[in-house]
Amino acid sequence: MSIEPRAPPPQFVARLRHALAGRAGWGGFALQILFVAILVWIGYEIVANARANLQSQRITSGFGFLERTAGFDVSQNLIPYSGSDTYTRVFLVGLLNTLVVSIIGIFFATVIGFLVALGRLSPNWLLARISGGYVELIRNLPLLFQILFWYLAVLGALPNPRQSISLFGVFFLSNRGLVIPKPIADPGLGPFAIAILVAIIVSLLLRRFARRQLFDSGRLITIWPYVFGMLIGLPLVTSLVFI
Repeated sequence: MSIEPRAPPPQFVARLRHALAGRAGWGGFALQILFVAILVWIGYEIVANARANLQSQRITSGFGFLERTAGFDVSQNLIPYSGSDTYTRVFLVGLLNTLVVSIIGIFFATVIGFLVALGRLSPNWLLARISGGYVELIRNLPLLFQILFWYLAVLGALPNPRQSISLFGVFFLSNRGLVIPKPIADPGLGPFAIAILVAIIVSLLLRRFARRQLFDSGRLITIWPYVFGMLIGLPLVTSLVFI
């Protein structure tokens, strides 16, 4: 006589309880539901209270103000902007300025960090100690303190724009920042830059050709006179023609 194994009881309810409440069981699941309900009620009360206060003060909410006229100027902008533009335009100007400052800051921070790291690994005792002291000083000072130091102790101590410190009569330093002249390209700058680029490309091709001839046939080709003449002569001739 054979005995057939009995099928195990369904585990759907047990698996559901384990998925919803874990080891706490149905009591823990009920507490979680109650906690979520309390959070939703608190959030609703906060939103309703804020809306009532805004309506009583006749303050409108939303993003409709972005289409209104800003009415103020921005000293630094990468795209055309005037005070008659909208707040959306101001937002784009500020976003681009933030990106520019971030890129410049990341670049110089990377360069400074790389140089300081090399200084700490240097066999020179004085350079290693100076780099280590710089790292310990900057790392242990809060960022807010550093911002206040540069803004109040450094920029705040500089004179007004009318009493700017002149550097060689070209650069002017004041509490508004460093003012430098804007470079203006001459009509012959474009052909001159193209001539330099062509000279560099031709010089690299000549170098590659000389190396291939040396490896294939053992023939040594002197290319430095051609490279020197290309890098100096071609831009010079171009500047004489187009200027």
